[in-house]
Amino acid sequence: MSLPPPFALPPNLLTDEANPPWMNKGDNAWQLVAATLVGLQSVPGLIILYGGAVKKKWAVNSAFMALYAFACVLVCWVCWGYRLSFGDEFVPIWGKVNVALEQKYLLQQAFLGMFPNATMVYFQFVFAAITLILIAGALLGRMNFYAWMLFVPLWLTFSYTIGAFTIWSLHGWLSVMGIIDYSGGYVIHLSSGIAGFTAAYWVGPRLTKDRERFPPNNIILMLAGAGILWMGWTGFNGGDPYVVSTDASLAVLNTHICAATSLLMWLILDVVFFGKASVIGAVQGMITGLVCITPAAGVVQGWAAIIMGICSGSIPWFTMMVVHKKSELLQKVDDTMAVLHTHAIAGTLGGIMAGLFADPHLCNLFYGKYGDYVGLFYGFHRGATRQGIRQMGVQLLGILFIVVLNVIVTSLVCLFVQLIVPLRMSEEDMEIGDEAAHGEEAYAIWGQGDRLENSRYSTYNDIEVPSKAGGQVEMN
Repeated sequence: MSLPPPFALPPNLLTDEANPPWMNKGDNAWQLVAATLVGLQSVPGLIILYGGAVKKKWAVNSAFMALYAFACVLVCWVCWGYRLSFGDEFVPIWGKVNVALEQKYLLQQAFLGMFPNATMVYFQFVFAAITLILIAGALLGRMNFYAWMLFVPLWLTFSYTIGAFTIWSLHGWLSVMGIIDYSGGYVIHLSSGIAGFTAAYWVGPRLTKDRERFPPNNIILMLAGAGILWMGWTGFNGGDPYVVSTDASLAVLNTHICAATSLLMWLILDVVFFGKASVIGAVQGMITGLVCITPAAGVVQGWAAIIMGICSGSIPWFTMMVVHKKSELLQKVDDTMAVLHTHAIAGTLGGIMAGLFADPHLCNLFYGKYGDYVGLFYGFHRGATRQGIRQMGVQLLGILFIVVLNVIVTSLVCLFVQLIVPLRMSEEDMEIGDEAAHGEEAYAIWGQGDRLENSRYSTYNDIEVPSKAGGQVEMN
């Protein structure tokens, strides 16, 4: 019997054309799993969250807006979006137009990580898709579906790709400056919050009676979507080191710590000020926690994740429940799912706190550049005050850039789309909802889910209208 030669590799580690020497099978496998977890956040996560959280007559339309965006973004992404976002530099904020469809390109090593371009294209696609779906949350209950069909590819092309290249590409302007956006607090959440609010301004509000009364048609279904969203965030933040590493593990743990803390904080505030523990409020707190930790997940310590959770469960709560009610501008714009508060405010908060709490050692694990990324508090502690102040300056500059970019581009996209098709459904169609928009209904039951008696115990029904119960406010 012949013996194997000394130092021979096991068969599963031998390289061949399908397993090139530069590819790490474990990293590639995790990256594909992480991407799929993020994809599940959208399909079916946000599909059923939106479908359950809106009035019954809008369940199909709301879910369909999410499904359409997911499919449309993928086709646009491989045809031009990915290379605009991560390809060769055209200008410091944008890549060159090219496709990501040829096997010669897709089977080459990605710009980061030990896996092929095909894996990276897929991973980055699910992030682009969920950004558009989050924007849809601000427009539910009145946007013309045909206008949405045009909005998605235009906004992806002229807004998302610019933000992604500027902040995430190796050659992007803010990336070179040293901005910390671990997994999309700027590129995804701040962008979607500002773009959604801006688009809601141009589309206009829902019917008055829908703004006054917009009860969820199925809270249990909404909770199922929220649960998928929460667990899917494991891939959202755990996949961004592009390697199966200790930093990926830390990012996952910090993500769930911050989300849980934020949920509890929001719940406590609801109980203290409204006297009732609202499950819809708990979901809002969960989302703000997940959003807040996203730009910092793998570069802060666990205690910082708890502090961020406390802030994300209280500051967006305050802007939603107090500031919103006192601002004429915020009242004028009908942001159905309150994405301004849950994504723009929470994303901004996360970006700022990343600049405060970023640990140089953890930043080195993620970026591989020790001393280039220093949180302000660590700068004070270690005698690197100048680097800490500079980091905060870059973080604030990134916020300003994303806000200005999305206000301008989203407005231009909406103005262009309305030249072709109305942005808003007709009053008559909005009275009917799904049947008028799609010829389909979600449930073959009577009514819109309204209670037979006054819901004086409900804190959350619509963010626009104060509750009749003393001191209470309501939200979507």
